[in-house]
Amino acid sequence: MRPDTIRDVLKGLAAGLGILVVALQAGEAQTARRTGFLFDDRDLSHLSGDTGHPERPERLTSILAGLDNAGLVKDVARIAPRLATDEELALAHDRGYIELVKRELANVTGVHQLSTGDTDVTAGSLVAARAAAGGVLNAADAVAMGRMKNAFCAVRPPGHHATRNRGMGFCIFNNVAIAARYLQKVHNIRRVLIVDFDYHHGNGTQDIFYDDDTVFYFSTHHYGAYPGTGSAAETGTGKGIGTTLNVPLPPGAGDAQILAAFEQRLVPAARRFKPDFILVSAGFDGMRNDLLGQFDITPQGYAAITRVIVKLADELCQGRIVSVLEGGYRLDGLAESVAAHVNVLSGGRP
Repeated sequence: MRPDTIRDVLKGLAAGLGILVVALQAGEAQTARRTGFLFDDRDLSHLSGDTGHPERPERLTSILAGLDNAGLVKDVARIAPRLATDEELALAHDRGYIELVKRELANVTGVHQLSTGDTDVTAGSLVAARAAAGGVLNAADAVAMGRMKNAFCAVRPPGHHATRNRGMGFCIFNNVAIAARYLQKVHNIRRVLIVDFDYHHGNGTQDIFYDDDTVFYFSTHHYGAYPGTGSAAETGTGKGIGTTLNVPLPPGAGDAQILAAFEQRLVPAARRFKPDFILVSAGFDGMRNDLLGQFDITPQGYAAITRVIVKLADELCQGRIVSVLEGGYRLDGLAESVAAHVNVLSGGRP
């Protein structure tokens, strides 16, 4: 799909949805009990054009259509987009890496690959990556300040494979890691729980916080898949020993297996850690028949694990959750799964 066609589709969806063209409600009383929704059309410029890449702009337009089809428009309030600054990116990334990205993406023509590894980029990728990270920070602000009860951020490129000094696995900047540090620095949030249910292990997020006892990283994933990290034996180092919990699942794992991991492993760990805020790396590539995954999770399964997260947040941290899109590549399944996830966040029907 050409970029102008994507934008035409987006405009049509926006006209029907009202999500992207309606400002945030004026009073905090009107929005405090609503779920925030972040979308920035600059995210469509990453890998725009007929590249054949699975992490394509249509992922976001399918999500918008899915929310419309599920009747969730009334339950969400728009979060204003913005670009992350270099200072904000440096909360989780080395300055040298940020400069490398800026330099390599300054004059990109066609499809290029970052020199740090397997991440394809195009002319709009730097702006999209800044918009993804910056928008998530606006969501963090809104929830931390009580303007919204929680939020879902439909952003791309994804982030959880990006380490301090390396972009890889479709990721440029680590949106969730930046948000965790931002919450700690700007909002004095002491303890952050990151829940990652992407099919692929979030090696970048784990790496950034591996020796940190103020951030707990929990991940379900297929250990034998890319990037080859995330064994159960990886539990942290130094002060961070015990604040990484990997729960590898086998190929074919479905709703029952992932829900058991959340109920039996995440719940007791979260209660011991006592987070002040929960961030979610919401990867939906574990869905049934995903292009890049081998799990068998349904939209109902994603709703079930989201209910576990919401209950934990209500119990431990005043319901504060910011969920951020990671993977998910079968467009119809992505739309249905995100809608199920957002429905639970917004307190919708079971």
